[in-house]
Amino acid sequence: MQWLLHLLGLSIQQPFASVPVASPPLTAMPAEFALKSSPDILSPQDMLTLPRPGAPLPNPASDLALIPLSKYSFDDRKTHKSLAIAPIVAGSDPYDLPLPDGGDAFWLDARTIAHIVETGEDTDKKQQLFAIPVTVNKNEISVGESIPVGSFPVTTAADFRYAHSTGVLVFSAYVYADGDLKAVKENDEKYENRGNSALVYDKNFERHWDTWVGPKHKSLFTVPLYSVRGKFILGEDFTNVLKDTKLSSPVEPFGGTGDFDISNSQIIFTAKDPDLPETTHTKQNIYLVGFDGSKLVELTSGVHGATHAPTFNRQGNKVAWLQLDEDGHESDRAKVVIHDLAKAVSFTITQDWDRSPGSLAFSESGEFIYMLAEDIARAKIFTLPIPPTPSECTAHPKLTPPYNTPVALTDTHAASGLQVLSGGRLLFALSSLTSPNDAYVLGNLQLVEADIKKNASNPVKAELSQITKFSAASLQGKHLHPGEDFWFRGAEHNIHGWILTPPGYKSTDVKKWPVVLLIHGGPESCWADSWSTRWNPNVFANQGYVVVAINPTGSTSFGQALTEGIKEDWGGKPFVDLRNGWKYVLDKYPQIDADRAVAAGASYGGYAINWIQGNPEFGFGFKALVCHDGVFDTTYNGYATDELFFFNHEWGGRPWEERSFELSRKYSPAYTVSKWSTPELIIHGSKDYRLPESDGIAVWHALQQLGVPSRLVIFPDENHWVINAGNSLKWHYEVFKWFDEFIGENALVRERN
Repeated sequence: MQWLLHLLGLSIQQPFASVPVASPPLTAMPAEFALKSSPDILSPQDMLTLPRPGAPLPNPASDLALIPLSKYSFDDRKTHKSLAIAPIVAGSDPYDLPLPDGGDAFWLDARTIAHIVETGEDTDKKQQLFAIPVTVNKNEISVGESIPVGSFPVTTAADFRYAHSTGVLVFSAYVYADGDLKAVKENDEKYENRGNSALVYDKNFERHWDTWVGPKHKSLFTVPLYSVRGKFILGEDFTNVLKDTKLSSPVEPFGGTGDFDISNSQIIFTAKDPDLPETTHTKQNIYLVGFDGSKLVELTSGVHGATHAPTFNRQGNKVAWLQLDEDGHESDRAKVVIHDLAKAVSFTITQDWDRSPGSLAFSESGEFIYMLAEDIARAKIFTLPIPPTPSECTAHPKLTPPYNTPVALTDTHAASGLQVLSGGRLLFALSSLTSPNDAYVLGNLQLVEADIKKNASNPVKAELSQITKFSAASLQGKHLHPGEDFWFRGAEHNIHGWILTPPGYKSTDVKKWPVVLLIHGGPESCWADSWSTRWNPNVFANQGYVVVAINPTGSTSFGQALTEGIKEDWGGKPFVDLRNGWKYVLDKYPQIDADRAVAAGASYGGYAINWIQGNPEFGFGFKALVCHDGVFDTTYNGYATDELFFFNHEWGGRPWEERSFELSRKYSPAYTVSKWSTPELIIHGSKDYRLPESDGIAVWHALQQLGVPSRLVIFPDENHWVINAGNSLKWHYEVFKWFDEFIGENALVRERN
């Protein structure tokens, strides 16, 4: 059987014979395989047992930060949670506060932590709030005994924000249609004892992400939380500020504290438009409401898409949010809108900036806005002075320097969790290809902003300080490649990619190293200079592969034109980019053995794997493929996915409409099966409702009937991602074992013989 042809110096896949042949039994595969592990190698197990820090949360005095930590142990197969209490100054060691029962935490005041934890059993479960006093003596931190403060009548309270000056706690929780938090327990018992397990729906969503939708929805609540003679007390009167409004916030499935903010008396929040079907629309409106649920007002108007990251300034006279223009387009460019509360005027300030921020914060003075935005495969902090409020609402104000060009305050890696400190400082988390999150501070911002206001040609640089080093000791001596940028000409744009090389790699090597092409999902996302515990390029490199990660058409952080270029062209321009990038890498890196090439991708990346499988003329020459939660039939996906707006936008209409139907069939891997020939590993989560597991099973069935070597790995308890550490280790084992079977040492021996 002929396996390989050559075209332009690249191998080309040939289909197996069309007569169905039984696939080899799994027991015929090489039995001996072990993941590489040594003191200088970052193994999958090493990565999975590193501390996982959350975003830092400063106290009101801006001198301490709370950082939630989780750390998995394969010894007892448990995730151990704790709170790091970190002085916001370089060179200090955080205090580690174990939280054996988990829970959320926030600051009650400069030296008191609120800890919310679930207590009780079965029907007596509830959440209880404790106060934990903190003492700092010459940079030495200690904590006192936990003091009971009060309890919540539910177990779903989350997303806590505390108004210190007025003593009001704002949080989210799930409630039934009556909106009564105290009735949830009784309603739960009635629902659970209804005598059947049927779920009945008259409208979408019926299921979302990984959950079948039940009778409860999220709402925002307020409750008094105040101090009397040094003792904190949680009130018992819970106010549902969204009761009888048809509004739900935070927005499912990923919404949290980023979906609302508070002043001393009001809440600004985003919520799905209640008059539009959720599954086919992304439109979210911005609302303002009092702590007592009064004076609800919508601040947005007209036609627009999603809104995100609403925030108050400290002066309480302006708010800001991110707004997308197109309803139904979740990856439209996000623009910064400022709303002057006193003048009731909204105006857009980044209309001409070709980047898409993800979160916002006002400066301490309220004169600048800080933004986190992807830029050239990094996530940077930008700032922009806020112009004077125009006389009327406008999306196109006439802005002149310095009000029209955001200035980058960081230039590399991936920032997240932005928090404003006193004294002209910013606190945030920063990760990279070589390190998980640590807490950092940017200082000297008053001088930076003064120069920006003066239009200085070379403004003062902010001072960056590292506050924590959670993983430094564990990563000491490990091979961690920082990633090498490369650029090449794609279908319509210059395209970016990353190269990471394995331990032992030398520039003088010739045709020595196997290579893996990683294809990202989204498709509107990017391979960035950031840490990942799911698809970590350095983990792949440490298993002995040169890693190639390309950001083709559809990727974010390189301008909206590249992002939009994939619309109605899933199987077109992105694959011109991938092919051109692959040829560029093989031409420029003679160290790579092109005869030992493999590829892997998830979601859209999984679609790409299946599309490459059915288009051998692309000439990649891969000896093995890995498809994680990928698309098999694009037309079917338009019916089966949970968020229908995604397909409708990507393919130009609903799946039965003429144009989208033609396009989805044109670019559907399902209609290329007769050309499939490359060994493929298929992985899918049974709780993946974004791309249901039937897609993965269909790929598996096709390959098995064709007689193409193939393997199916199902995780019954995972969604679109593999989250459980034990499952993740198994995922890595199966992926690298699969590669090894076709390009490893045993495969080379078989080929020689």
